[in-house]
Amino acid sequence: MTKQQANWSPYDNNGGTCVAVAGADYCVIAADTRMSTGYNILTRDYSKIIKLADKCVLASSGFQADVRALQKVLAARHLIYQHQHNKQVSCPAMGQLLSNTLYYKRFFPYYSFNVLGGLDNEGKGCVFTYDAVGSYERVGYSSQGSGSTLIMPFLDNQLKSPSPLLLPAKDAVTPLSESEAIDLVKTCFASATERDIYTGDRLEIVVLNADGIRREEMDLRKD
Repeated sequence: MTKQQANWSPYDNNGGTCVAVAGADYCVIAADTRMSTGYNILTRDYSKIIKLADKCVLASSGFQADVRALQKVLAARHLIYQHQHNKQVSCPAMGQLLSNTLYYKRFFPYYSFNVLGGLDNEGKGCVFTYDAVGSYERVGYSSQGSGSTLIMPFLDNQLKSPSPLLLPAKDAVTPLSESEAIDLVKTCFASATERDIYTGDRLEIVVLNADGIRREEMDLRKD
């Protein structure tokens, strides 16, 4: 009889999907609220979206214990910045800070896959997409998490950004209006929920524009 060895891992993948779309004067960030492990649903009502600054929102999937630890570090760093500079961190600056924070832990990484969305200093929408060790890129739209392999091809088909190699450089923002972008995101999740067992229950949408932040919700499949 072969000996079975007990394996323990410091990581788990709690599933879930995040999407962000940047427009000329808005940014839409969305995530589902299901948290799973294996074939078990731990909760149907867990928000993966956190507001880091007035014009900056982070959506994260992966291992939610690491995500929560990462959010605490970023919140503390932002508080220190506010005390020192008497202003909020801009979204591009928070993008760099998140990259540095992830890269600092590259030998024992935060198992979190992040999408950072918000408005830049000119009021344009911006989306930053990350891997687990801090490599990041500013894009017009992105998706992370268990349903990203289903959603990204659809977003590419609808919104394909100009190549960053083209000169002169073109804006990465999407040509859609705010309401069209919200409808597109809802369609993405309705579709991904049909195929991905780790995505579902409820969709949380955060919209940033010149007027501030507002939230919307939509029910998804519960099975």
